[in-house]
Amino acid sequence: MFKKILIANRGEIALRIMRTAREMGIKTVAVYSTADRDSLHVRFADEAVCIGTPQSRDSYLNIANIMSAVEITNADAVHPGYGFLAENSRFARICNEHGIKFIGPNPEMIDAMGDKITAKETMIKAGVPVVPGGEGLLKSVEEAKGLAREMGYPIILKATAGGGGKGMRIVAEEFELEKAYDTAKAEALSSFKNDGIYMEKFVEEPRHIEIQIAGDQYGNVCHLSERDCSIQRRHQKLVEESPSPFMTTELRYKMGEAAKKAAAAINYESVGTIEFLVDKHSNFYFMEMNTRIQVEHCVTEEVINYDLIKEQILIAAGHRISGKDYFPQMHAIECRINAEDPYNDFRPSPGKITVCHQPGGHGVRVDSHAYAGYVIPPYYDSIIGKLITVAQTRQEAIQTMYRALSEYVIEGVKTTIPFHLQLMRDKRFISGDFNTKFLESFKLR
Repeated sequence: MFKKILIANRGEIALRIMRTAREMGIKTVAVYSTADRDSLHVRFADEAVCIGTPQSRDSYLNIANIMSAVEITNADAVHPGYGFLAENSRFARICNEHGIKFIGPNPEMIDAMGDKITAKETMIKAGVPVVPGGEGLLKSVEEAKGLAREMGYPIILKATAGGGGKGMRIVAEEFELEKAYDTAKAEALSSFKNDGIYMEKFVEEPRHIEIQIAGDQYGNVCHLSERDCSIQRRHQKLVEESPSPFMTTELRYKMGEAAKKAAAAINYESVGTIEFLVDKHSNFYFMEMNTRIQVEHCVTEEVINYDLIKEQILIAAGHRISGKDYFPQMHAIECRINAEDPYNDFRPSPGKITVCHQPGGHGVRVDSHAYAGYVIPPYYDSIIGKLITVAQTRQEAIQTMYRALSEYVIEGVKTTIPFHLQLMRDKRFISGDFNTKFLESFKLR
């Protein structure tokens, strides 16, 4: 087992990893930018190293600085968390070349799933359903127009190196296509330094349902059931839950088996997530694979009593998984508490938290790095924390969530708490009648 893990991340996920590492008797190293010197992940680690100035490219994305921190602290493993370098195959490769264990899949697996076109081709060969679309990257707007006419509108343009909704545009009619094509390419280049885009048929009224999987270096793979992530804005998730209110036993089995096929196709080693779009007729299509721990992993942990970070560390250390599939025993809901103004199109709201009171009680979990006096920097993701409730039924989980949100007090910055409070009283949400377009008709009062 590892003696010391450097956590190449910040905020709540860095804290989350530290807690499990400490329970396993492993020392931890925090890295931080000058903007994060007062963050809790810096305070709680056994050691902490400043790796640069606030901009991500100068700190959390600076591989040379992170590897220097690994060297001076004598860490023998690196956990990348999510975001930043978590799916950067070059970083994983550099770690491995220097005898440092990257807690995640190997670089080849990251590459296989990181490029959307390659991933789609791999899934087709593995027999996993994919969204109908063109083959390969688009070479011109004229090619895009011809393909769209064949496929039929609406279509969606996607960045091949994309994520988080960047470089993604939905096109309903041909006159919109040229502008959308140019915008998607420019955004992709700006966000990923890769302007490659491709086209797919746009799935109408879709649900976003993902399957958590785990695989080890001995060829064992299992799934840990689903999460429904359909409540989102601009392709960014706001609420996740497990099990999905849309799911049936038959559909869960089919999607679980497809997810295992997807993982087995690249001999996947680590925990990861297979993301699917599911239409109103229960047809499901592979969307992408995330070769890392996800923000919403806590939902799965609560419904099956399973520490995914611990499993990730054990797999990296060469341990076998059981190979057993897991199914929800409870119902859990997660609300992302972001420093954003829901009354102003979810505009980021950085600044100093003057008051912070987190909820508690039976069935309530809070993963957060925030505290009274903490200054939320403007340079990074706006997440303050995650509020998770778990109960025997979905209705009980919603009731507990509403109560917990009512107790959650954050002053000094705007947050998404008012949005979540209203959502927990929305009749359509309570009945489970929603899809990824839900927020387009949701009016915040």
